[in-house]
Amino acid sequence: MHTAKSKREVTGDPLLNSLGFAKAPADTRVVVAMSGGVDSSVTAALLHDQGYEVIGITLQLYDHGVAVQAKGACCAGIDIHDARTVSARLGIPHYVLDYESRFHDQVMQDFADSYLRGETPIPCVRCNQTVKFTDLLATARELGADCLATGHYVQRLETDQGLSLARGADPAKDQSYFLFATTAEQLSYLRFPLGGMSKDETRDLARRHGLAVSEKPDSQDICFVPNGRYGDVVRRLRPGAVDAGDIRHLDGTILGRHNGVIDYTIGQRRGLGIGGRKDADESEGPLYVVGIDADSNTVLVGPQAALACREVHLHDVNWINGQPKNGSRVLARLRNTAPAALARIYCDRPQLAPAIILLDEPQFGIAAGQAAALYNAENADILLGGGWISKAPLLADK
Repeated sequence: MHTAKSKREVTGDPLLNSLGFAKAPADTRVVVAMSGGVDSSVTAALLHDQGYEVIGITLQLYDHGVAVQAKGACCAGIDIHDARTVSARLGIPHYVLDYESRFHDQVMQDFADSYLRGETPIPCVRCNQTVKFTDLLATARELGADCLATGHYVQRLETDQGLSLARGADPAKDQSYFLFATTAEQLSYLRFPLGGMSKDETRDLARRHGLAVSEKPDSQDICFVPNGRYGDVVRRLRPGAVDAGDIRHLDGTILGRHNGVIDYTIGQRRGLGIGGRKDADESEGPLYVVGIDADSNTVLVGPQAALACREVHLHDVNWINGQPKNGSRVLARLRNTAPAALARIYCDRPQLAPAIILLDEPQFGIAAGQAAALYNAENADILLGGGWISKAPLLADK
C-alpha cells in the first residue's frame, strides 16, 4: 500500500512527537475513546507507553440492563467494565460519560425514522458523525486535551497539500467507509494510532501488555439492536407507526402481505414471506426486494437484474480536503463490504441532488439510507469524502 508521507516524514522535523505536536509526549494530553474492546484498549496502551498523558473516556450510550444481554454488541455494560479494568492496569484516569439522551435523540430516533421511510440506515456512521466526533470531541477540548484518539483502522495523513484520511493498512479491517462524514476540522483534532497496523498486531500488543481484552471478539451487532432484530427496535421506538401492506411483483401481481416495510431492505432475498406460493413466479431466478414504497406500504420484488442502477443521488455531502471538480473520476464504495466502483461525481445539479454519482458499470442492491464513500481514482487509499444515499433510480424504471 502506497500512501503519502506524513508532514513529519516530509520535513524531518525532530521536534514533532509521534502525534505531530511540537512538544514532549509528557506535555501532550490525549483523550482516548475507550469502547472496552481490544482496539481502543491497545490505542490507550500504545500512547501511554510513549509517555503521553492519557485520559480514557467511555460513553454510556444505551441502557445497561438491556445491552448486557446483547453479546457481540458494543457499548454494553461489560464493555464499560472492561475499559475500566484496562485503564486501571495502565494506571490512567478513566471516566464514564452518560450520553444516553444524546445517543437516543441523535442516533436511535434517526434510525427509526429512516426505516419508516423505507430506507436502510447505518447508525454507526451517524454515531461517529454526531455523538463521538462532535459531542465527545467537544468534551475532550473542555478537558484541555491536545487531541482525541480512537481505535479506528484508518490513517490520518498530514502532507504539504493538507490533511487527508486514508484507508487502514489492513484491508480486512479498514474502517474508512464509516468515517466519510469526518470534517476537516474534526480530522485536525483526531488521531488514529492503529491505522498502520493489522488486527493480528493489535492483539499481539494486547497480549504483551497483559490486557484482559486481548482475545475479546470484535463487536458485530449494533449496540441497541440485540440479535440484529431491527424491526423490533423500530416498533418499540415508534409504537403504532408500522402498518401491514402488499408484496407486489414488478408485473403488478400481488404475491403476499407483509407486517411492515421496516422488515425489508433493498436487495433482500430471504425471508420475503412469499415462499411456496404458486403465484410467486421465479422463472427468472430468485426474487429480491427491488423497491420499498413507505407511503403506500408496498414492498416491490423482482429478479436480480431489476436491481441494476448506474446513478446514485447523495445528500449531506462532506468533502474532507476540498470538493473535486465536476465530472472527476472517483471510486465509489456503496456498501462497506462492496468493492469500490469507478464513477464520475457531479455537484452542479442542485435541483436534483447536492451530488450525483454516475457509475461506469451498473451496481446492484443500492439502498437509500446507506452511505457512499468516495475515494481518489488515482490513489484508491485516499478518502475524498462522501454522502448519504437519497435514491438510486433503477435502470428498469428508465
